[in-house]
Amino acid sequence: MSNEKNKFRIFLSAAEPSGDAHCAGLITALKGMSSEIEFVGVGGPKMADAGCELLESTAGKAAMIYKAFTQVAHYYKLVKRIERYMASNKVDLVIVCDSPSFNFHVARAGRKAGARTLFFVAPQLWAWGGWRIRKLRKRCDKLCCLLPFEQDWFGTRGVDAAFVGNPLLDELTIDPTHYEKYEAFEPAKAKFAIMPGSRPAEIESLWKPMQQIALRLKEKYRQATFVTVAVDARRQQLLKEAQIPGFECEYSVDSVNKTAGAADFSIVTSGSATLEVAAAGCPMVILYQSNRFLWHLVGWWLIKTKYLSLVNILAGRELTPEFMPYFTSIEPIVASIDGFLKDTGSLGKLSRELTELTLPLAEKKACEEVAKIVVRELGIRT
Repeated sequence: MSNEKNKFRIFLSAAEPSGDAHCAGLITALKGMSSEIEFVGVGGPKMADAGCELLESTAGKAAMIYKAFTQVAHYYKLVKRIERYMASNKVDLVIVCDSPSFNFHVARAGRKAGARTLFFVAPQLWAWGGWRIRKLRKRCDKLCCLLPFEQDWFGTRGVDAAFVGNPLLDELTIDPTHYEKYEAFEPAKAKFAIMPGSRPAEIESLWKPMQQIALRLKEKYRQATFVTVAVDARRQQLLKEAQIPGFECEYSVDSVNKTAGAADFSIVTSGSATLEVAAAGCPMVILYQSNRFLWHLVGWWLIKTKYLSLVNILAGRELTPEFMPYFTSIEPIVASIDGFLKDTGSLGKLSRELTELTLPLAEKKACEEVAKIVVRELGIRT
């Protein structure tokens, strides 16, 4: 892409489907504000469709925690390619979205090339890896926070931070009266949504035990039904191929929020999906898996928060049960769900509390807020 006269060039970097979606939304918002910007970067199909020239498709290749080490060689070569691009093409602003292990290097390349850098999604240093705050200060000119408390946390540590809202909630309408459905709820006919996550590693580690939980629930609630959701047809196929004997489920390619809104209870992999489920007012239990040896060796002392799920971190208490990490026994999880189903009053209360928790996050339209910051950073008059 050649930089047209009087055009600003933004380099965007996303390594996961969520980052691809966030950056695509930002590109769309920026196009609505100015025609003076062109976009190039690394990401996925949504960014490409929004008008970003991709040096490489990265969304979907990211791995979580320990499995990320298998990707080191690939991402090292990609960072070098990005450095070469920035050395020979003027870039006015670098925007990195999530995936800090990779994007810290992209931000460093941007600063080395003389570009300003913006982090769209604050790295969760308040949860673990707090020692990286010095690195963040060196490589970040503006930090966009998706959680309200992050602005003060980073601000007091010398980072120029702003709360922008959460892009997951940009297009959602939160119904604060959703909890009323549980007044007529029949546990025997409960509909469960199972959310094993979008990353292949999550599907590999959690989809089977989630199905086993469903089978145990089916023994107790004979008329119960189950639905699972995938972000695309490829991931849907991964789920179908790993279906265990005896388990029956409706498969859907849809949004987490819509699927949870039509369910009575959700079994969810920890991550951003929990906020979409919360916004739907759907009670849930939250799971995450980890390597048992590595967790006991290093994981438990790296984590600095009392709770691990976003919902409970925001609530400041265990609003919804979290089994993190889940290792072997599904019985405590089944018992927890069973306890909710036997107390419809607690389901309605939890539904109401979940929607109330997410309402403040949806007051701002994140992509629009970030777009406003970007045009100010570039000095564009709108």
